[in-house]
Amino acid sequence: MRVALIDPSLFTLPYDAALAGALTDAGQDVTLHGRTLTEQDGGAGRVAIEPSFYRWAGSRAVRRLPKPARLAVKGVDHAVSMLRLRRRLARSRPDVIHFQWLPLPGLDQALLPGFAEIAPVVLTVHDTDPFNGSPTARLQRAGFAASLRRCDRLIVHTRQGVQRLAALGIPASRLCQLPHGPLAEAAAGLADPMQGTLSFVLFGKIKPYKGADLLIEAFAALPEALQAQASVRIVGQPYMDLAMLRSLAAARGVAGRVAIEPRFVADDEIAAVFPPGSVAVFPYREIEASGVLSLALAHGRPVIASRLGSFAETIEDGVHGALLPPGDVPALTAALGAILADRAMAARQADAVRRLTNTLPGWGEIARMTVGVYEAALSDARRRAAPVPLASAREIAS
Repeated sequence: MRVALIDPSLFTLPYDAALAGALTDAGQDVTLHGRTLTEQDGGAGRVAIEPSFYRWAGSRAVRRLPKPARLAVKGVDHAVSMLRLRRRLARSRPDVIHFQWLPLPGLDQALLPGFAEIAPVVLTVHDTDPFNGSPTARLQRAGFAASLRRCDRLIVHTRQGVQRLAALGIPASRLCQLPHGPLAEAAAGLADPMQGTLSFVLFGKIKPYKGADLLIEAFAALPEALQAQASVRIVGQPYMDLAMLRSLAAARGVAGRVAIEPRFVADDEIAAVFPPGSVAVFPYREIEASGVLSLALAHGRPVIASRLGSFAETIEDGVHGALLPPGDVPALTAALGAILADRAMAARQADAVRRLTNTLPGWGEIARMTVGVYEAALSDARRRAAPVPLASAREIAS
């Protein structure tokens, strides 16, 4: 089967590369379409990427423009890129077209019928609340539901996602729940006693919905004796003004114990982000599925997270860590304090996470499930294209 896998901005490049590699191993012919790679992308492993998007928007001249102008250029570039790719696919005739993201759904929903004329269209809906409730422009939310209805199949990673899309009126026959695969191999090693100074780690792209401010507030509310046993690390590329976080830490008197590290972290550095004695913290205001959760699990880290999406559906409260109401700072403070006060419990949770990792589906299984989605979409397309039998036509006419 020939598959056109499309992520215009390479927004989930590690996921794209892992899925493309697993599909290739399963015997599929996969081409990944996106933008041109940069040094900060860290590569795509053994997967080649066709640079089909944003030939203008990625130029130095455009990057120097004011933000409104940059977004306008990128919007035009996106439309041109989509039309160019559609013409290309019309010539190469893939069996399935699988989008990972529709960055401008208001525009994309008007272009999808042209792709559907070429092959069945599958979309992985990574965020059923567009961009985790924090779109950078109104255009990223406009047309969201309409774009979903243009697709033959929708893949989501959680029961929460299925329920949300069903509430938008998407037929159950088009909804497919597939697990999010691991983005790192499970780390080998001895049991972690969780002794000494613990670090509470919030890792990944630093964005408002991820609740870094909530983590600082919760840590600052701990008794000083517990604060002295721990530190906070906020690590990742920033997509927000970090001055507010630094000011908050200073105002709460914990600046000396809160490290904010705005940087790209390469794959070979991730183990150092989640060393023994660290706890993965996800005080998110909104989430569907999290690739960073898979990294934390692979490194055997206890998890403190909001009771949302893949956190709620993967982590068992009290066994692998703690699940909390989103935005509840006192509950987050209590969870941080509990893990500091009871190191034996923390060690048991780290051990339980390592056992959990071994039970989660791998990419080989996910690839087989994905091929099943493709085959179902193709079967529907063939039925729609089949000629109506003469007798049936007469019955319909009568």
